[in-house]
Order: sequence, then C-alpha cells, then structure tokens
Amino acid sequence: MATPESMDDRDGWIWLDGKLVPWRDARPHVLTHALHYGSGVFEGERIYGGRVFRLAAHSARLIRSARLVDMDLPWTRAQIDAATREVVRANGLQSGYVRPLAWRGSEVLGVSGLGTDIHLAIAPWAWGAYFSPEARLRGIRLTMATYRRPSPESAPGESKATGLYIICTLEKDRAIKAGFDDALMLDWKGRVSEATGANIFLVIDGKLVTPRPDNFLDGITRRAVMGLAQARGLTVEEREVWPDDLARASEVFLTGSASEITPVRELAGQHYQVGPVTPRLIDDFAKLVLRDDCEGFGESTHLADVELGKAA
Repeated sequence: MATPESMDDRDGWIWLDGKLVPWRDARPHVLTHALHYGSGVFEGERIYGGRVFRLAAHSARLIRSARLVDMDLPWTRAQIDAATREVVRANGLQSGYVRPLAWRGSEVLGVSGLGTDIHLAIAPWAWGAYFSPEARLRGIRLTMATYRRPSPESAPGESKATGLYIICTLEKDRAIKAGFDDALMLDWKGRVSEATGANIFLVIDGKLVTPRPDNFLDGITRRAVMGLAQARGLTVEEREVWPDDLARASEVFLTGSASEITPVRELAGQHYQVGPVTPRLIDDFAKLVLRDDCEGFGESTHLADVELGKAA
C-alpha cells in the first residue's frame, strides 16, 4: 500500500501573507497563539474546472467568521478572492480543494490574543472525494455522536473557528474506529444539527427537510442544494429536526464543500434508500459547479448582505 503524501512535504505553492511561497516553507512558529488556543478561522472550498465554487461566498464567510471571534482580517474579500485565484493557477489545478486559514501569530502567548498579528494562508491541492467512491455510491453509515453542538451562550457556533472543531475530530475518529463513516451531532437542546463536517437533509413525505442553522454553520453547499431542490419543484423546509424525524425519512444525505452531496444508507439503526431524490440533486449539482457564474455568491445571499459593502 502506498504511503499517503504528507501535507507538509509537497511540491507546489501556498499564498502566505501576501505572496506565494514554496509549499515546504509555509511554516508558523511553534509558539503561535492559534496552535495553543485554537484562535483561527478557516474555509473549505472546491475547485471545479479551474475555478473555486462560490468563491465570493467563502471569502465573505471567512471574514465574518473572523469577526465573530474578534479578529479583523487585514484583507478585503476582493483581495482574498484574487489571492485564491492566483494560488490555484500557480499550482496548475483544474480540480481539488482549497484551505484558507487565518490565525493569531506568535507575537504574544497567553490566553489573551491582544497584540498578536493576524496571518492568512491559502493552500490548494488535488483531492478527490471526501468519502470513498463506493461509500458515496451505496451511501455512508452514520452513528450518533456523544458530544453536542454548543449553545449560543457557550460558543460562537456560526463561526468556522478552529477551536470549535475539537469535538468534531473526537466524534469523527470515534465513528471510524467503530466501523462507521461519520457521526451525527445533536445540539444543546437535543435537536438534529449536523454531521462532524457537513449539513444534513432528510426527505420526508416528499419534502426536503433540513435543520434550521441554530449556532452551527449555514453551509454554502447547503444553500446551493436548497436552490437546486426548489428549482426542481421540491418543497424545502428549514425547521427544527428531532431524532424522531429520522424514522420518518425515506432518504438522508449530507452536504458540504468536502463531502459535496453524499447519500446516507444507515443512521442510528435506520436504513435508507439512495434515491430517487438524492441522485437527481447530485446530477444537478455536478452541472451547477461548472456554470460560468459558479464563483459568485449564488444562493448564499445572506453572506452577500452581511459582507458586501464591508469587505468588498
């Protein structure tokens, strides 16, 4: 079996604080504040046909995530967009994944982040499906997570902040060790929220149902899928989803930049079919990501309203 290529030992380029640097040279110091206290925010983006899907929406969300954790990025959305395009071209990528990451530096080390500089790196690489092709075809298996998504009084869950993902890592690892592909997380009230890195949809009585984002990430792919479903004439309901709803669903699937649209065949002892709704949306999404306007805000108008005029 081939040894996986290490993420820090690759050919290519990373955009770091305003310039392209060789991949192996993009290194922060070990006393970086973010390494010790999780003071960073990030995005996950997909490259299709040499362009980043919903690039403007992702860059806007990065800026908003930073503001929610009291970080002001010294780059505008337009500058982040341009830097992303530059580094994707420099690496010659037609398809793959992009990871923008902003973090507090090593100028100060302590619980307080005051006095630290804000850094930004954008790293793209060739990357296939998040789940195996077989799993995506047949559907993946989910277990129920032990940890829950925090309440708004506990953490800024609308921010894609690095520190908030420790419970996701723990639950993802626990699921894999138990023979599952991922875990479904409830929120602090016991409502269905999301998987460890993706939003969830259920088909119930012919309607597409998804949890209302309540202190968890309102995914950009999630928004795109809602638009595709409505274009097909499907009724889309954003509402409170409870564990009892899982038994009423005929289909379940996840959405996210990494997972794209991935059907679920098993969840908490319930078994689901992989069609007919999910495959149609997968086909629609495959066409959407190659459209000429794929880099813009698209259905993520909530992000456009928040950030345009502030970060353009």
